[in-house]
Amino acid sequence: MYLTRRFYIALILVILLLGSGYLFAPFFRFGQWALLALFLFVLADGYALYQTKGIQASRRCADRFSNGDDNEVSIRVESTYPRPISLEIIDEIPFIFQNRDISFRTTLQPDEGKTIRYHLRPTRRGVYSFGQIRVFVTGKIGLLSRRYTCGKPQDIKVYPSYLMLHRYELLAMSDNLTELGIKRIRRVGHQTEFEQIKEYVKGDDYRTINWKASARRHELMVNVYQDERSQQIYSVIDKGRVMQQAFRGMTLLDYAINASLVLSYVAMRKEDKAGLVTFDKHFDTFVPASKQPGHMQTLLEKLYSQQTTFGETDFSALCVHLNKHVNKRSLLVLYTNFASISSMNRQLAYLQQLNRQHRLLVVFFEDADLKAYIESPARDTEDYYRHVIAEKFAFEKRLIVSTLKQNGIYSLLTTPENLSIDVINKYLGMKSRQLL
Repeated sequence: MYLTRRFYIALILVILLLGSGYLFAPFFRFGQWALLALFLFVLADGYALYQTKGIQASRRCADRFSNGDDNEVSIRVESTYPRPISLEIIDEIPFIFQNRDISFRTTLQPDEGKTIRYHLRPTRRGVYSFGQIRVFVTGKIGLLSRRYTCGKPQDIKVYPSYLMLHRYELLAMSDNLTELGIKRIRRVGHQTEFEQIKEYVKGDDYRTINWKASARRHELMVNVYQDERSQQIYSVIDKGRVMQQAFRGMTLLDYAINASLVLSYVAMRKEDKAGLVTFDKHFDTFVPASKQPGHMQTLLEKLYSQQTTFGETDFSALCVHLNKHVNKRSLLVLYTNFASISSMNRQLAYLQQLNRQHRLLVVFFEDADLKAYIESPARDTEDYYRHVIAEKFAFEKRLIVSTLKQNGIYSLLTTPENLSIDVINKYLGMKSRQLL
């Protein structure tokens, strides 16, 4: 049982009446009657609240949450009280959100129920623990409040952003992927996988004429090609300390994981095979490229437990193990981050080796906060110096892109929030130009 604010206001008024009795004697008598009335109202209010167990509440949410997305949580509250009541509902959300004001106020009529919905946006993968639901019930008099403890503690696993996959799937089914910023790519040139030989008809490219088949049939025959399929696309994720930098509450590793999950989904829809590699100072996770049913769930489970480390990454170990595990020429989408041109030059020899054996796409990040600072006006001399230093860092990022290009390595410099869209567009562009 809890005393409400209305009770304390009434008690203060009674005390003022009793105190006024020292100046005006009749007020003391009024104060005594008021104190008696307050006592009787408290008894009546307590009886109305405690005569029955009249509240039930439960929490409903998905068995797993999507990292970086808004996940819906609903609370169902039902009343069996024979009279209207007021409620304050407090849900004990996981402590990692550092939010202690998840409370809702509502009213219920006799035998009425309501559903309250709110959203949570996790920024880390892992297990999140919900507590219980606390419901404080206040009757019509409003002097007392009764607390109900409902629901059960609940553990929720936070996975990489699978909700983003659902959005891509729905838009892909309706052919509206351009709404997300994915460009329509027109294929140019010729596909290189042979399909069949057919008779020449007007409009066929004369460069595809098969002269040997034409000589045997005494009529023009042309080769028919189709899109190359079952190419291997590997998402190679750096888990070193350079990926611990945070943007809007999420680390660069989490953005890379979400982007690799979406890229794998798109690649499999394009009849390619998707695989996964993670590494830090050691070669860590390896999932062979595949497009079999259930492969997306395998990738999701492997990406769920990935965490950054505080050490330097070993690109030499990556080269050795990739050479051992991946025999077919593949597209390697390497998610990493270079703070300066010197840090890139230390790894350039290994990047060149990977690019000789495979087609390498290096994806690294542009500092969005630094970019916003450069675009802001300088206010004083010290601010001008800071802008110059910031522009130097931004220039080094562009210099890294230029250096990689000079060495025949494809690269993508993008912000964390645009990572998924830019990576998919880059993949589709390379596929349309037969660069895989």
